Amino acid sequence: MDLDTIRTFVAAADAGQFQEAAAELAVTQQAVSKRIAALERNLGVRLFTRTSRGAELTIDGQAFLPHARELLRVAERAVTSVRAGRRPLRVDVIASRVAPSGLMRGFHQAHPEIDLDVVMLFDVETAVAAIRSGTIDASFRAVAMPGRPLPEEIESVRVLDEPLQLLTGPAHALSGARSVTVAQLAGHRIWMPGIVPGTEWAAYYDDLVAEFGLTIEATGPNFGSDALLDTVADTPALATFMSEQTRLVWPAGHGLRRIPVTDPTPVYPHSLLWHRDNPHPALATLRAHLAAHAAGHDAAGTWRPGWVIPR
Repeated sequence: MDLDTIRTFVAAADAGQFQEAAAELAVTQQAVSKRIAALERNLGVRLFTRTSRGAELTIDGQAFLPHARELLRVAERAVTSVRAGRRPLRVDVIASRVAPSGLMRGFHQAHPEIDLDVVMLFDVETAVAAIRSGTIDASFRAVAMPGRPLPEEIESVRVLDEPLQLLTGPAHALSGARSVTVAQLAGHRIWMPGIVPGTEWAAYYDDLVAEFGLTIEATGPNFGSDALLDTVADTPALATFMSEQTRLVWPAGHGLRRIPVTDPTPVYPHSLLWHRDNPHPALATLRAHLAAHAAGHDAAGTWRPGWVIPR
């Protein structure tokens, strides 16, 4: 069903005259008549009755009018959804409780006039493919993966170095410490069932283990953060790593403790990725916001993998 024909029908119904509809649409009256006739043939009903006053809707025309208006509204929304500057800015934050989600909440509070679509993609390859195809405008990732540089058309900038903390239950040997050094963690079991081989966070923790001789176990299924917190709270031999800005809530009886790690402090590097040819105006606003609120990178006393882009 041709949208120009639908638009002509609605204009004629509103004007009550084909001549006025033609003037509004900047076409001839003959063109209006042909479009209406074609629509009537397509539907198999009469939509208008000619009178001395112009054109009046038939019962079928009255029934069709609200649906025709909705067709035009849907078409406009479809166009708006892909028009840069009018569609929402689509950003991948990986997960709802991690630092990138917090960064986007801060951006939304600072720029409530910008419409956002926040999505959660699993791995960096999926995110990069979505950026290249235009499915999303940007993604927060730890880049680049060892041996897998970003495509030339993908830009990136470091926006946050997030310190890791040790999370323990009340009976863990280190639960009373105000801080722990990386060296003190050697020999302790650090349980992280959410590590998935091939992801950028798996590469990060592989390097952390190799650098400092830690024991990180990724055994067992990942039942989510609530199950992880329950297990750590009840198992004196287990602890886990949590990023500083990961938002978690646990029952008061758990007695969990978040303990800073020092000498050096492992930091998880978050970068923003986007396509260099992306024209969405809100993307520049997001980058400016993140630059204005970014903390210093590669600070003294911190550690990150050598493959992380130093910028």
